[in-house]
Amino acid sequence: MLARHCSLSLLAVVSVTLAASSIARAQTPATPPTTTQQAPAAQPPAAAPPAATPAPAPSTMPPGSPASAPAAPAPAQIAPSPVTTISPAQDQQQLAAQGLQRPAGTGGGENVGSPQQVFSEDWWANARPIIEVHGYFRTRAELFHNFSLNRHSSSVVPGGDPQYLWPVPLDQSYQGVGGQQGQNVTICGSNAVPNQACQDRTQSGANLRFRLNPEIHISDNLRILSQIDLLDNLVLGSTPDSYAMQPGLGTTPNGVNGTGYVPIQYNGGYAPVNYAPFSFMSTTQGPPTAGVNGWSNSIAVKRAWGEYMTPVGQVRFGRMPQQWGLGIVANAGDGIDSDYQSTVDRIMFITGIKSIDLYFGGAWDFPSTGPTNANPFDVYGGQPYNTCNLCNVNEWVAFITHRTNPEIQRQRLARGDLVLNGGVYGVYRSQYLDLAPYSGGATNTPWTTNYSEFGTGLQNNGLEPRQAWALVPDAWVQLLWRKFRFEAEAVTVQGQIGYLTGLSTNVNNPVGIHQYGLATQTEFRAVEDKLDLQFGFGWASGDAYANNAGAGALQPNQAGIQSEFTSGGQPSAISTFRFHPDYRIDLIFWRNIMSRVEGAYYFRPSVDYDFIRHADGEKFGGGGAVIWSRASEFEQTPGHKRDLGVELDLQLYYQSKDGSLNDDPTKIGGFFTMLQYGVFFPLGGLDYLPQQLNNINFDAGLSAAQIVRLFLGIVF
Repeated sequence: MLARHCSLSLLAVVSVTLAASSIARAQTPATPPTTTQQAPAAQPPAAAPPAATPAPAPSTMPPGSPASAPAAPAPAQIAPSPVTTISPAQDQQQLAAQGLQRPAGTGGGENVGSPQQVFSEDWWANARPIIEVHGYFRTRAELFHNFSLNRHSSSVVPGGDPQYLWPVPLDQSYQGVGGQQGQNVTICGSNAVPNQACQDRTQSGANLRFRLNPEIHISDNLRILSQIDLLDNLVLGSTPDSYAMQPGLGTTPNGVNGTGYVPIQYNGGYAPVNYAPFSFMSTTQGPPTAGVNGWSNSIAVKRAWGEYMTPVGQVRFGRMPQQWGLGIVANAGDGIDSDYQSTVDRIMFITGIKSIDLYFGGAWDFPSTGPTNANPFDVYGGQPYNTCNLCNVNEWVAFITHRTNPEIQRQRLARGDLVLNGGVYGVYRSQYLDLAPYSGGATNTPWTTNYSEFGTGLQNNGLEPRQAWALVPDAWVQLLWRKFRFEAEAVTVQGQIGYLTGLSTNVNNPVGIHQYGLATQTEFRAVEDKLDLQFGFGWASGDAYANNAGAGALQPNQAGIQSEFTSGGQPSAISTFRFHPDYRIDLIFWRNIMSRVEGAYYFRPSVDYDFIRHADGEKFGGGGAVIWSRASEFEQTPGHKRDLGVELDLQLYYQSKDGSLNDDPTKIGGFFTMLQYGVFFPLGGLDYLPQQLNNINFDAGLSAAQIVRLFLGIVF
């Protein structure tokens, strides 16, 4: 009886399951939704050097603009016919097709790669959780030569650089001392003169990154996406067993008292620990651990966000990439050779009108919330919260864009029709109060309550007024015709800062913000797409009041705030525009020495040719580019001249046919490698002023910088 009862129960369960399957299939539209991904960028990543590729996400899809999104159809009528059979083949097809809709790059920012990423055609039709993992592994070896351009610090040249354009290698300034028994020793090679400083202008090294982009597809309209970096830009050989660190033991390596992380002291000095007495005896590498053998950990979770597709649009929430247009302002940085990213904490909604390919949306961003009550000892639970509501940086985003459906776009281009895409992306940002700049006290920690170490003192709880606002409209346009592409992005930043430490001492005398930026790309492909001709132009506004005699306002790795004053003694407007650092046009000057394009304009013709190009993705080719850079305002340059320099970049590249991503030969997938060489010739804008050369008794002329790069990567 028990066995018979179980058999009847099992039969009932099977019947219910078959009926549910019938209802699900009846609800599914007869014509499945298109799963075509976002159209590839007109500029192929493999043909153009990653160093010169402005944005990793395809430029044909502006991140604030969703792709073609069909409106949700009316639910199909459910036929009451009984189910007598099931179709394993159809079930496998639905399972294989689920989760194919992936946004461009890592699936984030404002990009939407296909109509199904805005509207759900099969709402609640499928519910099989699927986990997909995409990403890449890369190793880069680089050799830098003379990146300082033979410039010297103010300690050598009176009135010279307040800081180097590029730090001189440590071994170039190392000088020998007396050896054992008073004998001088040779420090740098067998031909070096004893007790003279080393002369080495070359720096070399290699680094790696393993990036994972896990995606959890709960159903066709609900998923969670993320980005995790393992050994992020780890310098090879930087964590041997001869190095270690531990919290505050009195003296830092430069002799200044402090409480930060310093090497372990041994007999009054800094001796290695663990298994190797010094680096020459190293036998293994350890995993990077912050505060132990480095400043970062082995694993870094960069992004995590959710996406929910409703019949009328898509909701996104969490920490996600931000990309728009060519990427001169918002750049997701998802290219295989990228180092910088635009990542934003955001709640966003995207919708549109499918029939006219018009899409729009808005977002509430959280750029900065100011101080919280979190502390490093709160490891047992609890929820940190914001302790200063008026310190929040408030930001709201709105965009509207027209973007042709990728399939229709390909058909129009094949017929010789003109395709026009474009849109406008606007940002408004404001802040009332802010934390006062840290004054350098030795006992301050992130969780301290000793506010006396801040500039405004204890009476203001470490706060100062900011009273700042800014409006950032950004326009993007793309024109396509056959094998021709023209694309441009123009942006301006208008606003003011009521109180700016060091520049403004009165909230009634605000500092204005007036910045402008422009970038264009022109491309033509020929010879069965093997030949790629391009011309790039960019302009970033400068500051005419940068009148100091040193390195000027064009200095690397600055926070973007100028310290110049007008002739009346008032702070000048903040007018130097700075491109996103991942918008790359060269290998040496803007990419490495300056870290980004700022206060200058450039011209960049380039050519790439695929000697071998197969439909399965395999390719081998090479190319070159010339970049001529000039300052927008000559006062900003060290030499008070507009011409900054001319750079020549060359490359060879190869891509194998491994991996499913190589189904599209314009994308990078499988194994990819390239060998690059660049040389930068500095011009008068980077030279010394005449008055700086009066008391110099050595050759202070500028000299060229060079670079050699080897890139090895696997994209999956």
